[in-house]
Amino acid sequence: MGEDVFNKFNFPIYKNDNFFVPFASGSSVYDAFVICPCSMGTLGRIASGISNDLITRTADVILKERKKLILITREMPLNLIQIENMRKITLSGGIICPASPSFYSKAKTIDDLAFTVVDRIIDLIGLENKTFRW
Repeated sequence: MGEDVFNKFNFPIYKNDNFFVPFASGSSVYDAFVICPCSMGTLGRIASGISNDLITRTADVILKERKKLILITREMPLNLIQIENMRKITLSGGIICPASPSFYSKAKTIDDLAFTVVDRIIDLIGLENKTFRW
């Protein structure tokens, strides 16, 4: 995806090495941080406390401030190292949410199926969501 795709949206874009953005500080007002998709490499760095870029720094801040960190994982199958890293994140207060669609809604399209994951993320964040209830 080219950077021009992101220019269509009316929100700031930050470089991944910029640690001077509001959400990279514990004094920020943000309540939740979602990483979607979250690779096992990113999850492993977060679980190990490595804050070498803006994403892992923000995750570290969210955890230390006891706010809601939601990691939408995508890989499978999992090895023991990945499972242990998920355990560490969970014990630290984070939420592991695999990008597994819900089939309860009897989705008719792939988009409908994908939105079951999006709906679950919205619920986990705590935003109002008036879509399919499982």
